Amino acid sequence: MAKKATKLEIETIKELFLKHYPNSITELKYTNAYELLMAVMLSAQCTDKRVNLITPALFTSYPTVYDLAKANLDDVKSLINTCSFFNNKAKNLIKMAGQIVDNYDGKIPLTQKELVKLAGVGQKTANVVMLEYTGANLMAVDTHVFRVAHRLGLSDASTAIKTEAELTKKFKTDLHRLHQAMVLFGRYRCKAINPLCEDCFLKSYCKSKGRFKA
Repeated sequence: MAKKATKLEIETIKELFLKHYPNSITELKYTNAYELLMAVMLSAQCTDKRVNLITPALFTSYPTVYDLAKANLDDVKSLINTCSFFNNKAKNLIKMAGQIVDNYDGKIPLTQKELVKLAGVGQKTANVVMLEYTGANLMAVDTHVFRVAHRLGLSDASTAIKTEAELTKKFKTDLHRLHQAMVLFGRYRCKAINPLCEDCFLKSYCKSKGRFKA
């Protein structure tokens, strides 16, 4: 088991993330909360790059939740069929839209409690929507954040939800910026295979040197 980061190390890691990623935002492309919610739902176990190729036609075909709520399932499937688990995601998108029409007057709810009631929306998806769209002080843990947190000794938890709780407790503030910073850091530098360690600004804090398993 890798060593856990000390309190001083955690504070320094936080400062370095905020310094190197001062304006970090999601790479998903969207123009409103409805589009963001759809994009985040599609991004589960799928790359942002792939989602951004899919969403333009989806957004054009269903510009409002009212349009999506009435959508034909096969039509939605055909628009997102290059996305992982597109069959279930298509069903959830339509069901989610119907729930928003029926229960929220067509407006996207922006609290975790309400978002997780929607089809296909778990805690991570809800948190990503809120921290990105509203700047909520929330942490969300995807595969990149999970890997980075464990390599830096910020968490040894076995699940994403438990890792989220540890990061929230340790970082306390600026969680929305730290989430995005850790995503970008994990995606482009602290990669699962062949991480770019040589000139990494967090090299001296890494607890997993030589092993690099996510």
